[in-house]
Amino acid sequence: MTPESIALNRFGLGYRRGDALPQDPRGWLKRQIAEYVPSPKALAGRSVNGEEVARVIADTAEFRAMRNAAREDADNPEAAAMMSKERQQDVRRDLVADIALRGRLALESDTPFIERMVHFWSNHFAVSTDKAQIPSLVGPYEFGAIRPHVTGYFGDLLRAASLHPAMLAYLDQWQSQGPNSRAAKMRERRGRPERGLNENLGREILELHTLGVDGGYTQEDVRELARALTGWTMQGLPAAARATPQPGGPAFFDYIHEPGTRTVMGCSYRDTGAGQALDILDDLAVHPSTARFVATKLARHFAGDTPPESLVERLAKAFTDSGGHLPKVYEALIDAPETWVEQPVKFRQPWEWAVGLLRAGGEMKLADRQFAIMLRELGQQAWRPGSPAGWDDREASWAGANALYRRVEAAERVADLLRLEDVRELAEAMFPGSLSDTTRQSVRWAESNEMGFALLLVSPEMMRR
Repeated sequence: MTPESIALNRFGLGYRRGDALPQDPRGWLKRQIAEYVPSPKALAGRSVNGEEVARVIADTAEFRAMRNAAREDADNPEAAAMMSKERQQDVRRDLVADIALRGRLALESDTPFIERMVHFWSNHFAVSTDKAQIPSLVGPYEFGAIRPHVTGYFGDLLRAASLHPAMLAYLDQWQSQGPNSRAAKMRERRGRPERGLNENLGREILELHTLGVDGGYTQEDVRELARALTGWTMQGLPAAARATPQPGGPAFFDYIHEPGTRTVMGCSYRDTGAGQALDILDDLAVHPSTARFVATKLARHFAGDTPPESLVERLAKAFTDSGGHLPKVYEALIDAPETWVEQPVKFRQPWEWAVGLLRAGGEMKLADRQFAIMLRELGQQAWRPGSPAGWDDREASWAGANALYRRVEAAERVADLLRLEDVRELAEAMFPGSLSDTTRQSVRWAESNEMGFALLLVSPEMMRR
């Protein structure tokens, strides 16, 4: 791979038809950090602020109340089932629209390196649509919590992701209640069952978002962070109505907060209410274990499944020296010789392969539903990793024979839709100076332009970066 091809494909999301090739690959990548626009025109018609999240939460609560009332209607026993079906259809339609919007953002982006980082961080702070409420919240989560912070400080990104209603709902934080909180004592006096402490969010913050599984924390650190996080819930729930006037945002409700000083990773944090958990998050964001954990994931994403230790150390140092300033880490990544090796180092996941396909074609010819179905058939349904760990970033998870066959089928369908006339020139632009003779001949001697484009989409150059 030439430096131009590496910049386009390993760092970026692939060549976009009609664009000029980067003349200064490293400079082109670095300029994107400053030129990135978190809310481009494609997002103009999509509300992602707190009011939209509040609407989702309110609609969900209203639906549940109406469904419960319908279940008690003996004269119409099928009404509740019909309401649930209609609700699921509405949620699915909105989710499909958001998935397609995510694809268009990737297609239209003039800063594809940073757009890749949006996808990287969204997967790092993963939520999954296989859990109720998440399909309606995941779009606002990525568009409103992840996108604005990918060129800022890691600590701000950690706060935004950890306390967004999507994360609070996904990891059941909204149900967590301090065992010694005023709410718990009130429930005890009234003879109601204890709701108790939920450790999910605390555990995943330590294991998946900051320190990593080998980061030196203990089970007691998990419990202490979980205790500090009690009180954080979603604005729009009845208990949170008195907590904050901000619609749809995270809400702190002192009534369910576990009182007392907390100790996490050897540091003591006095009880300042909402500020206690925030102080812990801020310290975790700049912890040396966090620097190494994040550096390792970034190195794996850009330099191979077993990244060089020298690159991990380089990125960890940039992270630590800058206090987690992500642009400094990105610059270190761009400057690192380990990320510019000529041989392809990563197998493209279905999502990035599909995005590369869109950019090569230069336009979104697929209908929203077609795009969502294609991703599902490719084996990587958008925003549905199935666990808080997110999608695996290693080749073994994606390079099976059946997965490759599905890409062949998708390539043929999309090639028929696009009907490009300049496939030979396009091939050279997609992989400047890096196209093998075998791939070049396959495209040149294909029976049609459509077949040539399909062959290009399943070539070794397109499969790896």
